[in-house]
Amino acid sequence: MSSHFFGEKLLTVFRIRRPEIGSVALSAIATLYLLMLANNSFWSHAVVYFDHAWIAMLSLGTALALTTFSTLTSLSMKYVTKPVLILLIAISAAVSYFTDTFGVVIDKEMIGNAAVTTQAEAGHLLTGGLALHLAIYALIPSLLIAWVKVMHRRFFAKAAVNFLFIAPALVLSGVLIYVNFAGIAYALREHRDLMVRFNPAGPISSAVRYGLSTYRERNLVVQPLGTDAKEGSRIAAAGKPVVVVVVAGETARAMNFSLNGYDRETNPELKALGVVNYRDTTSCGTATAVSLPCMFSVYPRAEYSDWKARSTENLVNVLTHAGVLVTWWDNNTGSKGIADLINFASMTRRKNGPLCNNGECLDEIFLADLDKKLGATTNDSVIVLHQLGSHGPSYYLRYPEAFRRFTPDCRTPELMSCTTEEIVNAYDNTILYTDHILASVARLLEKHQDRIAGAMIYMSDHGESLGENGIYLHGAPYAIAPKEQTQVPFIAWFSKPYQTAMGVDAACLSTDADTPKSHDNLFHTVLGMMDVQTGVYKRSLDAFAACTRPAEREKQAPGFHAAERRLRAGPGGVL
Repeated sequence: MSSHFFGEKLLTVFRIRRPEIGSVALSAIATLYLLMLANNSFWSHAVVYFDHAWIAMLSLGTALALTTFSTLTSLSMKYVTKPVLILLIAISAAVSYFTDTFGVVIDKEMIGNAAVTTQAEAGHLLTGGLALHLAIYALIPSLLIAWVKVMHRRFFAKAAVNFLFIAPALVLSGVLIYVNFAGIAYALREHRDLMVRFNPAGPISSAVRYGLSTYRERNLVVQPLGTDAKEGSRIAAAGKPVVVVVVAGETARAMNFSLNGYDRETNPELKALGVVNYRDTTSCGTATAVSLPCMFSVYPRAEYSDWKARSTENLVNVLTHAGVLVTWWDNNTGSKGIADLINFASMTRRKNGPLCNNGECLDEIFLADLDKKLGATTNDSVIVLHQLGSHGPSYYLRYPEAFRRFTPDCRTPELMSCTTEEIVNAYDNTILYTDHILASVARLLEKHQDRIAGAMIYMSDHGESLGENGIYLHGAPYAIAPKEQTQVPFIAWFSKPYQTAMGVDAACLSTDADTPKSHDNLFHTVLGMMDVQTGVYKRSLDAFAACTRPAEREKQAPGFHAAERRLRAGPGGVL
């Protein structure tokens, strides 16, 4: 027998015939795959949220399965089915990794965070664990879908058959929701994050909403704010430039500051300086893309929206209207539009050997330049330092070896491979390093106090979860966000020349340390610190106003002392 004959027999033995499957059957299998293997976060939260209302929970789950099946079946057309299914599986696999690993919710705000994430920041999330997860939950099923042969009927026959499956599925879905509406509506009303967790429909919906809002803002016109602003009589009589350094913190949670009672000494340098520390301060959001613009916005959290912030000038613009020189130095992912109209510099573009690596810099990158700037300042100024701070998951990259005090510390962005103790140790080292940065800023202001009257105010944008209740990092929807993500540090320091020139009573401020504060205070507090007179300033939201002596001319104004007493009395004294 010829070699050709044996070759054909060998090919026949090893040739694997492509399995055939109907488009409706493939849609059903894909639906089960998505619901059972890509929705661990949805189901685990549903069990808790429905609180033993099993019938209502299973009715919702079944209705979602039927709706998903109907959607996929309606798209089961030739040349469309496979790309759609592969895309949805890829999305669901990526989303499930982050929801299951870090406990995050991929809502509109999280999509916004991802959209502005730098290459360096994103690189910390591209780990071996993610690659393995995608290989198992995205690559393998996608290859199987690409391999099978999908059987399609002719157009009209397919439409008829698909309708015979879709119509009953949607009807049954509606019946299940209707019969159990009370229980389902209650759970979804009380826990609005549940449907956002439904993968991949929730994340896709969030992405669409983010895209639509971005599109809506393409022709946005920013409205002026505080154009009547001017410097008051006190700053005019200061005799030297008044300089306030605003440190916008990153991912620092209040509970890990020893100034707030934490059992580890994470703030030795600030403690030695005798700073003013507010122990009960609440953030506007749980992610930088929300909190940072909100901090510098005139709108309080109860009235704040991304649209309002982007369409209205902010704190730095009002300061500029008053003639204050404002500078923004950024060691993070940018100012989120806040500093578009002022002097802006990104520290991450530097190639400063020991302080910068792979597009990220330690926060000490600020100090040398700040020293030079303070030495040359001749104008009343506000300098904003936007930290990299304690941003995760690579906490170990946020501090130098000299501040690696708490060990063993987690030395990888894959937090699941570290113990809770190692994660907390690494995070506490970042707080220790932030303590050093803030104290260094205060010391530089003190160093130049012969020629400037300087002060520092520090407030973090949001906190961080370190594994409590299975949640890591930040960005949880505010309605369900744990206190670890919403309670932030708020610290101030004033040089002697500043206290004298601006009438600040630091001892008085210390007695106010337990009064609740929030991001709502920053806008008005900084205006007050720079003695800016404007109609948009609210003295009741100025955290330092009750302990700041007004200028003599203001003291003599009719009704001042009565108003001051109302302010000190609390909410009843709002001006």
